[in-house]
Amino acid sequence: MRSPLGVFIFLSVMMLLDFYFFQAIKTVSQSASPRIKTIIFTIYWSISILAIIGFLIFVYSDQQFLGKRVRTYLFATIIGLFLAKMSALVFFVADDLRRGVQWLAGKLFNHKKELLSATDEGISRSAFLSWLGIATGSTLFGGLLYGFSNKYNYQVKRHKLSFNNLPASFKGMKILHISDIHSGSFLDKMAVEHGIQEILNEKADIILFTGDLVNDRATEMHPFMDVFSRLKAPLGVYSTLGNHDYGDYVQWPLDGISKEQNLENLKKVHADMGWRLLMNEHVVLEKGDDKIALLGIENWSAKGRFPKHGKMHEAHAGTADYPFKILMSHDPSHWRAEVKEKYKDVDLMLSGHTHGMQFGVEIPGFKWSPVQYMYKEWAGLYEEDNQKLYVNRGFGFIGYPGRVGILAEITVLELV
Repeated sequence: MRSPLGVFIFLSVMMLLDFYFFQAIKTVSQSASPRIKTIIFTIYWSISILAIIGFLIFVYSDQQFLGKRVRTYLFATIIGLFLAKMSALVFFVADDLRRGVQWLAGKLFNHKKELLSATDEGISRSAFLSWLGIATGSTLFGGLLYGFSNKYNYQVKRHKLSFNNLPASFKGMKILHISDIHSGSFLDKMAVEHGIQEILNEKADIILFTGDLVNDRATEMHPFMDVFSRLKAPLGVYSTLGNHDYGDYVQWPLDGISKEQNLENLKKVHADMGWRLLMNEHVVLEKGDDKIALLGIENWSAKGRFPKHGKMHEAHAGTADYPFKILMSHDPSHWRAEVKEKYKDVDLMLSGHTHGMQFGVEIPGFKWSPVQYMYKEWAGLYEEDNQKLYVNRGFGFIGYPGRVGILAEITVLELV
């Protein structure tokens, strides 16, 4: 976005939206007194101009200017305002199309009478659609602002999973699953510590983490290693890599560190915290006289823009003798694209990645998020034939520093 062309395009779209939205403001304030109109217009343009100035400051100022917290919220607020106006645009365009069709019909059929443009209450259709657009945009923007307070609101999701082939010794085993920590986004260490304590309170038999420990750089984890090192379980703590862990979204070298060295440093972070990072391999879990296989692979996505480093054949090799298998794979698209087709003996796959887009609606019996148009399996439990997939909604956040409707998740799975 720092390229002059990218900045110019974004600012041009912002200003066009501002002028378009302003026409709706003028429409709904027609009956107001001149003094009230002046106040409304001044507030509107002040917010719009401040948003443009804020955007330029964010793009062209040094990363240290204003500090990480202020810069994060500044950018999120600007983008939230932009999205709110885009959502309102649907109604404004609908009104323009309606009036365009009305005008064209009048020209073509030589209507002498102006077509009626009022509802039963007497409000013009233009005013009605303008109010609707403004209300939609304001609700979205208000929701995004409210979501800032929800990013550390950890929800414990509990599920009992039944498997006919689960060895008797593993009946009742409690798996704690987390994903997408994104430590580079954290702004409140105390809030993160609260989430870790919630995990420890569960007293799980095993803790499994399915990738995206950082946003880009291994150093992002350094301030939080003491917190996450507290995670312990009788059967151990195991982890895998996600798409962000490879550092693909920044330019290297950074501070004299190459991309390859950064990945090695990140692997060391896992080890230093006492986490066993599974890199296209498996380990054997033992309870009593029974054994099961835990497989972990690097990021493997069926979506072209995400990396496909995972080697499932390597992780699966040598597991034929184990009656039950759990797979840790960051991207849920892997389940349908490869696991279900080629590895039907994988009983349970654990994923993350989607975050539920950190935005949506989730109530008993119904859930929706824009991410569902990209991922068929995007949050929660999915079952087909004898195989199950669980997609964790994410422990952390990235980009937007908040959550609306789809909250941060700690998953507790009991095998029965």
